[in-house]
Amino acid sequence: MKGVIIGVGLIGGCMALDLRKAKILQSMAGIDLNETHAQQALELGLVDSIDRHNQQLLEADVVLLAIPVNAIIAMLPMILEAIPPHAVVIDTGSTKAGICRAVAQHPRRQQFVAAHPIAGTENSGPSSAFYGLFQGKTNIICEREKSSTQAIETALHIFQGLGLQTVYMEPEEHDKHVAYVSHLSHVSSFLLGQTVLDIERDEKNIFNLAGSGFSSTVRLAKSSPEMWAPIFEQNAEYLSQALLEYIMHLQRFQYHLMKRDTPEMLAMMKKSNQIRRVLEGIELKTQQTKTTQ
Repeated sequence: MKGVIIGVGLIGGCMALDLRKAKILQSMAGIDLNETHAQQALELGLVDSIDRHNQQLLEADVVLLAIPVNAIIAMLPMILEAIPPHAVVIDTGSTKAGICRAVAQHPRRQQFVAAHPIAGTENSGPSSAFYGLFQGKTNIICEREKSSTQAIETALHIFQGLGLQTVYMEPEEHDKHVAYVSHLSHVSSFLLGQTVLDIERDEKNIFNLAGSGFSSTVRLAKSSPEMWAPIFEQNAEYLSQALLEYIMHLQRFQYHLMKRDTPEMLAMMKKSNQIRRVLEGIELKTQQTKTTQ
């Protein structure tokens, strides 16, 4: 199959590496508005060529969209118009409802698979790409029934080659859940970083006093704002709800703190410790998946 990857940053680059290794795509062309990224992807061997005039879209078997969600919404209808009748378009956007609505009435909707491989790092750009990012991770496909059987089969072949485990959800259900388990943690990290920078204006204090706990908590604040701002915008309703609940817990903790009510603070922290079981389960699932593949 001939592939075109639109967006050759971290996600697009990692997909290119693993799909080449799995020999699923015989050739890969890259498209990226960032000329530096495009040139780096070519030099690093992530793609075979850079399609600067979108000509290879006309001959593609598979088109992978690894660009910000607002760009996916804007470009997807035009991409569906440009590709051959047999080709399949797969997106990797972190929100799904807006993307699905954008092509709900498109005559070629069946050639599109709405997907979200839940994987990534705080780094960005093609130089951050590496093998195995998706291994053992979960992939979401939304509105399966609106994609053709051939499109779903092609998408599953690609996702299996990446080492992903696919489950199915409706777009609104997906967006509600990722608001809590993904988007909220990014907002928290960004704003914790801003809070520390605002208060500790002398960066030497941060450097000298911050330990591994601080580094791990604000790690996500190094993520690309250009990618995450559109995600937050597209999922504003569910993310706002998640933030309200988070703020409520912060205010409750502050209340007990000011009252020097150690037993209540202890109870809140012990309840939070229950997340350990969830995290250990995720780690076990990932290890089991790697073992069986």
